[in-house]
Amino acid sequence: MPTVDIPGSKSLTARALFLAAAADGVTTLVRPLRSDDTEGFAEGLARLGYRVGRTPDTWQVDGRPQGPAVKEADVYCRDGATTARFLPTLAAAGHGTYRFDASPQMRRRPLLPLTRALRDLGVDLRHEEAEGHHPLTVTANGVHGGEVVLDAGQSSQYLTALLLLGPLTRTGLRVTVTDLVSVPYVEITIAMMRAFGVEVGREGDTYVVPPGGYRATTYPIEPDASTASYFFAAAALTGGEVTVPGLGAGALQGDLGFVEVLRRMGARVEVGDDRTTVTGTGELRGVTVNMRDISDTMPTLAAIAPFASGPVRIEDVANTRVKECDRLEACAENLRRLGVDVTTGADWIEIHPGTPRGTEIRTHGDHRIVMSFAVTGLRTPGITFDDPGCVRKTFPAFHEAFEALPLPSGA
Repeated sequence: MPTVDIPGSKSLTARALFLAAAADGVTTLVRPLRSDDTEGFAEGLARLGYRVGRTPDTWQVDGRPQGPAVKEADVYCRDGATTARFLPTLAAAGHGTYRFDASPQMRRRPLLPLTRALRDLGVDLRHEEAEGHHPLTVTANGVHGGEVVLDAGQSSQYLTALLLLGPLTRTGLRVTVTDLVSVPYVEITIAMMRAFGVEVGREGDTYVVPPGGYRATTYPIEPDASTASYFFAAAALTGGEVTVPGLGAGALQGDLGFVEVLRRMGARVEVGDDRTTVTGTGELRGVTVNMRDISDTMPTLAAIAPFASGPVRIEDVANTRVKECDRLEACAENLRRLGVDVTTGADWIEIHPGTPRGTEIRTHGDHRIVMSFAVTGLRTPGITFDDPGCVRKTFPAFHEAFEALPLPSGA
């Protein structure tokens, strides 16, 4: 049975780095993702004075519940949204002046709901140029805690950042959410906080986080379910079979739910305790699916949609417009370049069956656009990318791993 070794989850690695930095003691992370995003997060921690020891298979972080070890720092967050949103929140719990900036791509991405909530909690935070965007400066004096209202309709990372901050406040936090996308990512955060000794409560739309801090632990990072989606989709598209060990019924990541979409389309799916297998059956049916909670896999589905026997309609994915690029529009643009009939709305895309023709994919510097349309390329000769190297954000060895994928001849 062909197995694919998927690198560690980006979402889990970023959260684990925050938790490890905030915990009392030394935390060991097992099989963390090594990519541009996570290396940037670790580098940011080091700039803030945290000790991060890295070997190929484990990272060790010396936690500092009292906050950064330095009084001043200048942190460059690269393209990483978790870095750019989590690290200023972590720094706010300390004492000092910390400036954060990011790449042009990340500077364009929104931040205001989070920074507004931090200001409501008394954090002295200033956007230096465009309001609600990087660069920004945090003049930190600890966070007392209290109650805050948050709109997380653009990104669940805003809520995650505040939940992670809660145990570092003096009195705890109550966060009332008026809108929320990507709920499974919040469930990941809560489960990981539990592993570091904190239990988050829930009262309707209000999340209750107690004070008291985190305790260090040894934490294994499971494979990245979003990354696995490209390999599962490849099997469904080509009639092959792919097994990903380490992702099974107990997986934290909601994006494993993508295999249920493939099941609805006709693929055979087996989810075991510690592994998931997808087998293509030669059939891909059209489907209408709400992907609000697994929106990072929207481009994966869009990339195989032309090969379905009927239209594929993906709904409730407005938040994909404020990712590394406008992913909904990028998918539509590239599918049209491939000769596929596509219609879109504010939060949906509908893709009709067709025979894609080879073309250069406009990646917009987005790793998920490259990896998704690499799947299309399994059935479409002549697909190239204007920036194939942007996969370094989450999976630097993607092209090599994808090329080595054992698939039926002629795929």
